[in-house]
Amino acid sequence: MVLGKVKSLTISFDCLSNSNIPVYSSGDTVSGRISLEVTGEVRVKALKIHARGHAKVRWSESRNAGSNTAYTQNYTEEVEYFNHKDVLVGHARDDDNSEEGLHTIHSGRHEYAFSFELPQIPLATSFEGRHGSVRYWVKAELHRPWLLPVKLKKEFTVFEHIDINTPSLLSPQAGTKEKTLCCWLCTSGPISLSAKIERKGYIPGESILIFAEIENCSSRMVVPKATIYQTQAFYAKGKMKEVRQLVANLRGESLSSGKTETWNGKQLKIPPVSPSILDCSIIRVEYSLMVYVDIPGAVDLFLNLPLVIGTIPLHPFGTRTSSVSSQGSMNMNWLGLTLPERLEAPPSYAEVVTGENRQSGLAPVAAFDDFQRALQGPLFAYIQEFRFLPPPLYSEV
Repeated sequence: MVLGKVKSLTISFDCLSNSNIPVYSSGDTVSGRISLEVTGEVRVKALKIHARGHAKVRWSESRNAGSNTAYTQNYTEEVEYFNHKDVLVGHARDDDNSEEGLHTIHSGRHEYAFSFELPQIPLATSFEGRHGSVRYWVKAELHRPWLLPVKLKKEFTVFEHIDINTPSLLSPQAGTKEKTLCCWLCTSGPISLSAKIERKGYIPGESILIFAEIENCSSRMVVPKATIYQTQAFYAKGKMKEVRQLVANLRGESLSSGKTETWNGKQLKIPPVSPSILDCSIIRVEYSLMVYVDIPGAVDLFLNLPLVIGTIPLHPFGTRTSSVSSQGSMNMNWLGLTLPERLEAPPSYAEVVTGENRQSGLAPVAAFDDFQRALQGPLFAYIQEFRFLPPPLYSEV
């Protein structure tokens, strides 16, 4: 008898969304099919699936031990969210290659359904960072006697949704700073900066409306600017590794001595970035808006306003207005500026971030022409597959 051969082994998911992209959240049921195509009869011990979700960080640091001796210290940490195994065909024993208990699969294409439930606990959003990742996957394994297993792994995306309609994310963010420049025994007038944004929470594709006033009473020419930064923090063995990356920026007009510039809702668009990750014990992804004054030959004057990038957009404008006004803190008459009464409705997260970009921290800039000069491409996420280029580092800005 001539045994058949395995022609193909594939994994497909039953998608919950209309975009036909496997995206899930905590508590959802992940289901799909393992498709197996064989030519001739194939005898197998088992067809298994293994599903797992985990966050993992890893980095290395060089240490000097003295006397020209150096060593490398590795930092690793892992958090497991779930680990599910199941047998679709045959038995779970792997300890022998006997001919007993084998299952015969006949020539043709066969499908085997699988299903498991994600835990109800908060799950970290899928993420690929420079020193760590959050990954969720399903692996199929076909075991045959006296042969190596045929294995296939396929990842799926998990979102831990962040609703920006919560009161803490609807509150305005504001600050004021002043700086006086000194040159030897001479002191010039101060440079002052006041800035405010309407809320803390946004989703990708929205534009942040920046209200600011910059007054230059110094003797130097200065330039007001604004940037969005992403900060990735990785934790292991009591240590932290931090990576800060530029996401988007804008530049105002140069201000000579005695001049003032006012931003009455200057727009800075958020490109397709990963949502904030705030509940993972070993990986955090946070965002901030820096409004600053570039001062040649001196330390810049800057304000940092925290941001949270969410996945659930604002409710209809009327609902949002009542939510915000109920906090009693929406006095936008500072600096003589007021917010427009009607804003363009933001897009949903799925409309902005495509499926292949959801697991990456930053997505390709080709979809956002306005940022092609400011960004040089994504920071991470399957660099070899998508051939991404890194953006400028913080020290280069």
